[in-house]
Amino acid sequence: MTARATGEHARASTRLAAEDLAVLREVFARGENVMAAARRRDGRAWNSMAATLVAYDLQSGSYVDQAKANPVSHAAWCAQIAQLLEPWLTATSTVLEVGCGEATTLAGVLRSLRTRPKRALGFDISWSRCAVGTTWLAQNNQAATLFVADLFSIPLADNAVDVVYTSHSLEPNGGREREGLAELLRVARTAVVLVEPIFELATDDGKDRMLQHGYVRGLKETATALGAQVEDYRLLPYTPNPLNPSGVIVILKAASSLPAGDSPAQVVHRWQCPWTRAPLQVIGDALFCEAGGIAYPMLRGIPLLTADHAVIASRLGRIDIARQQVD
Repeated sequence: MTARATGEHARASTRLAAEDLAVLREVFARGENVMAAARRRDGRAWNSMAATLVAYDLQSGSYVDQAKANPVSHAAWCAQIAQLLEPWLTATSTVLEVGCGEATTLAGVLRSLRTRPKRALGFDISWSRCAVGTTWLAQNNQAATLFVADLFSIPLADNAVDVVYTSHSLEPNGGREREGLAELLRVARTAVVLVEPIFELATDDGKDRMLQHGYVRGLKETATALGAQVEDYRLLPYTPNPLNPSGVIVILKAASSLPAGDSPAQVVHRWQCPWTRAPLQVIGDALFCEAGGIAYPMLRGIPLLTADHAVIASRLGRIDIARQQVD
């Protein structure tokens, strides 16, 4: 999918969300599944970006509530993920959680790691979740950069972070497995650690449930088809929800895909325009793509980095230079 096609898909999804927002809010208020209701309305077998965005926004705060209500199980979940990440991290590493929600898992993982990475990042499609997550990180004395992004067009350069991981964030994207894994592998330098339900290892009841919810399938086969090496593939001993058993798939990136002479100490996260794929620079309260004349705003310090947030603002860089000269 091209950058332009990705942007068109995002805008179409936003229009759908605006049209159906009142109805989906009523569905949520009744305690019903928002994404299932959206699938019925759309006549689709998969979850649209619009439904996912609306559902996540309406549910913002619920993950923090769950973490507070179940501290023991939450700590066990985070410690389990930290153990999976540990072999691939050093003190100079960067780590990214895809679909970080309210950063409850990210904060717990950082607290549990014996080897603390140099920098941690996380993104979610919902600004509300990132906003809640920023507060949660501060309350738990953990540091990470959170931003709004689409996992199918991550605003980071190739090989920008050492280790990428998920925690049931690929889950609702059945039908887009290859597209999603290809993007995770693009930004990862060393490894992608997927903590997701594994359809092929589930019980018959579990498979029926995954099909009903439009969950991902064939992740191991997809990773192999993309030329990556699957290092670990199994169900995990601990899962918070027995009806949705978690598995792990550790995927190692092919060394041939790395730039010549690259080393862990050289790896720093680099922002990239999700529309043009060109570099972004921070200018005031925005990230600016000089090559495309596009700006992406920040809301309460959280960058909004989806193609749908793009603002045509070619003068931004010149205005900033002019202000510096005046000052």
